Amino acid sequence: VAYEPVWAIGTGLTATDEQANETIGVIRKAVCEKYGEEAAAKIRIQYGGSMKGSNVKGLMAQPEIDGGLIGGASLKAPDFAQVVNF
Repeated sequence: VAYEPVWAIGTGLTATDEQANETIGVIRKAVCEKYGEEAAAKIRIQYGGSMKGSNVKGLMAQPEIDGGLIGGASLKAPDFAQVVNF
C-alpha cells in the first residue's frame, strides 16, 4: 500500500515526518480492524509524498513508514542515489 497526500501530488511538498507517520498509522489501524492484527503487522505501507534525499532519513526513521514510493527524485540518477543510499 502507498500513501501520498493529495496536496503533495506534483507539488514537491512533503508532509512532516510526524504527519506521514500518523496517517500511515491510521491506515495500518484500518487494516487491523478489517483484516486482523496479523495482516496489519505484515502489510508494508510506503510513503509517496515527495520523498527525496533531503527528507528520506527523517521519514524512514518513523516506525509506521515501511518504504518510499519515489517519484520526481527518481528522474535524475544522483537524486535517486541519495534516496537509495540514505
